[in-house]
Amino acid sequence: MLLKRETESNGRRTAALVVVAAMALAAVAVAVVPGAVAADAPTAEPVELNESVDPGDGTNLTIVQYNDIQTAMASNESMATLVGAINDRKAALDNPTLVVGGGDEVSPSSLSAVSEWRVPVDVLNVLNPAAEAIGNHDLDYGFAEVGNFSDASEFPWLVANIRAEDGGNIPGTQNYTTVTRDGVKIGIMGLVDDAVMPKTAVDFEEKGYEVTDFSTAGQQVAETLEEEENVDVVVALSHIGIPESRELANNTDNIDVIVSGDDEVTYGPEVTSGSVIVEAGANAEFLGEVNLTVTEDGVGFTDGRRYNLGEGNWSMNESADEVVQRGFAEDLSQVAGETTEALDSTSGNYADDTNWGRIIGDAFVEQTGADVAVTNAGGIRGNFVIDEGNITYNDVYTSLPFGNTLVTKEMTGQQLLDLLDSQVTPPTDNYGSQPQLQVGGVTYEFLDQPKASPAIGDVYVDGEPIAMDETYDVTVNSYMAGWDSLASLPTVDEDYTLYGTAVVNYIEERGTISPPEEDRIRRVTRSLDDPSIASEGEMTTLTYDVPEAVESINESTFTVMNEDSETVAVADATLSDGQLTVTVETGALESLSASSDAVTVYGHYADSEVDAVRNGHDDSVLAADATLAVDAGPALGPDVSEDHDGDGLAEDVDGDGAVDVTDVRTLLNNRHSAAVQNNVDTFDFDDDGAVDAGDVLALFRSIY
Repeated sequence: MLLKRETESNGRRTAALVVVAAMALAAVAVAVVPGAVAADAPTAEPVELNESVDPGDGTNLTIVQYNDIQTAMASNESMATLVGAINDRKAALDNPTLVVGGGDEVSPSSLSAVSEWRVPVDVLNVLNPAAEAIGNHDLDYGFAEVGNFSDASEFPWLVANIRAEDGGNIPGTQNYTTVTRDGVKIGIMGLVDDAVMPKTAVDFEEKGYEVTDFSTAGQQVAETLEEEENVDVVVALSHIGIPESRELANNTDNIDVIVSGDDEVTYGPEVTSGSVIVEAGANAEFLGEVNLTVTEDGVGFTDGRRYNLGEGNWSMNESADEVVQRGFAEDLSQVAGETTEALDSTSGNYADDTNWGRIIGDAFVEQTGADVAVTNAGGIRGNFVIDEGNITYNDVYTSLPFGNTLVTKEMTGQQLLDLLDSQVTPPTDNYGSQPQLQVGGVTYEFLDQPKASPAIGDVYVDGEPIAMDETYDVTVNSYMAGWDSLASLPTVDEDYTLYGTAVVNYIEERGTISPPEEDRIRRVTRSLDDPSIASEGEMTTLTYDVPEAVESINESTFTVMNEDSETVAVADATLSDGQLTVTVETGALESLSASSDAVTVYGHYADSEVDAVRNGHDDSVLAADATLAVDAGPALGPDVSEDHDGDGLAEDVDGDGAVDVTDVRTLLNNRHSAAVQNNVDTFDFDDDGAVDAGDVLALFRSIY
């Protein structure tokens, strides 16, 4: 099968081939035996292809691709394996080989804070690709730094569709390059899509750059390579993802192979509209390999392979190992402190608040003195867990690898709510409803309900309900500060401390950290109206009416929480005849009401309407608010104190409907109880700011 129609150019037949690649890698520092060489390099079965062609009598060409190295640049073992595996494959082949990278190589990694792009470029020079694509993270240090790391690179950096106002390229980049392998001339281009703009801290408009359509640019460059450069094969390194790669294949001619990057999946090789599309996953865990046959009639696709670099006995490249070891030894092995619990730096930070996310949020607040901190989950990387025990600089900077600093914005309560709301994904998304944030100084509910608008429920700042008209100082990272919704807001302060360094400072200040036991971000599917409340003996029962969609409950998941995120477990939860009944120890409720009489019951349940259309979560969550009236004590039974005359004082202390000497006696006996001391304003009959014997006397005099 010919991948594309043959074309005539200057009297000779040529064909075009385009390649786009993607990979990512977690950072781990382990020993690599210098010079270790595989006795037998691993082999891989050919990927089953939807279309293929016999090699024929042409020249065989193999393309080996990787991409999205990212955090793996801080792992000497990973880099030694990657370079060793590429060399193993080149040595095993008896035909021309082209090695290319698909972008996102110089950032982010834990070395970013101390090395920026320098260690990654040194590693890539050892790897020796024919060319590298520009990805969004390769712009993390700004356009000017691209020129600097391009100067330090022994290979070209390519992107054809990021254009300056004068039509020029990003400093240090080219639209394309050409190389020759055993008489086969290959043209290589780089492409991005417009999603590159919001995924990097660079302000394209401010710097005078725009992203043009990748299909249009790809077609133009392919034609230039064929008609002016007389190439036999065109390779496009397209940092755009699989869906966009299919679009590129469908909308262009003369593109033979698209090695896709950015979305970090393993894909193909598969043929779409005559173009081979392949992607080699993420985290430098795979190599992709595409075998082509180049003849006078065009380019044919023979077969393809994916190699798992975590399996088999690959060679370990000593030079790559040494480059990373040197960079690592400079700073990242230092111990910042200890943790009493494992800390989650995985993609779970998108779905809920985590113990690591709470540490990050609190560190931001401490660094800047703001009321609230908000950071995007996408800035928490590495996909690993920091184990209980020592926390190294490498742990922190692998998790927080970008060059982001801290910016404090002034926001109204409404603007803060809008920010939280803007990040909630709908339940029908691939991963379901996710808040996609980590926070400090604020707690809130997000609504796991189709078409919820806003998708935010109760919001509390420092334990108090958010006031929409009040202003709050909110610290975000500098990447977020450039968002359209935040850029125009007043800037209170710019702290040029790296966001990772702010967390290092927080840990070093304490030596040992224990993550706050809070539930700052809470998923809610349905809210219930106020309950009826009854107390008997040492137990209090809250009974709620529930809609028919509530089919069953998971009794073990029910808890009660106050506005300070303090939580107690319920003694029992039952669902019967359209009512949810929750039983809690009265003393536990009193402890929750120390700061406020408002509490919320949370619990998981099955929802006949929402569960069927939701992704990402197996069940739904109920939120049931309750206001706890003051109970004078267990000895008084279920009756609660009441204010009959509306003056704010509960003269009917025992709640029996009358104001008499028994109320005086009740106050005398219970004046030191939590129920009274947590509600001083209700029982301060002498208006001195305290409840004591003077209030008992004042109540007596008011009655008699």
